[in-house]
Amino acid sequence: MTPGFRGRPRSSGPKLPPGQYLTEDFPVLTAGPTPRVPVDRWEFVVTTETGQQHRWSWADLMALPAETPTVDIHCVTKWSKLGTDWVGVSLDTLLSDVETAADFAFVHSYGGYTTNLPLEDLLDGQSWIAYRYDGADLAPEHGGPARLLVPHLYFWKSAKWVRGIQLRLDDEPGFWESAGYHDYGDPWREQRYQGD
Repeated sequence: MTPGFRGRPRSSGPKLPPGQYLTEDFPVLTAGPTPRVPVDRWEFVVTTETGQQHRWSWADLMALPAETPTVDIHCVTKWSKLGTDWVGVSLDTLLSDVETAADFAFVHSYGGYTTNLPLEDLLDGQSWIAYRYDGADLAPEHGGPARLLVPHLYFWKSAKWVRGIQLRLDDEPGFWESAGYHDYGDPWREQRYQGD
């Protein structure tokens, strides 16, 4: 070794999932037009595998206990944003009185977007219906008035403009999953596409 050479300094920055870069911005990526959903017409519906429906209006959602998660988010397009602040209702709260034997959730959005994930990934403090971001009402371009927030998976699983969840005994691919994206989408295992 050359005297005085110490190699490349180790990064002292935050740890990111493989292949990700850090951004301070909040990029907007959508597959179609941005739905504009007035809160007086908004509703969220959970449909069980037997067809039983549980509905919440906007007023119903606002009446439920809110949580204030601060989480890191990771987009499959390789940006990560750390320490994001949200307000929302835990899926544990919304599903507490829902009887189901389902293993999977198929998420629907206003505008027609869908995504799928295991039901267990929505429970135990891992997900929210989020309606405020960074101290303000959630903007339509970021999924307002409310979006699903599942920060431990790639952000396409955190469906914008969420309107309902179908609880299923079998898995069904959503919009991006049908186009070749990974069924699960764990950023720490870099599960971007089918086969990863």
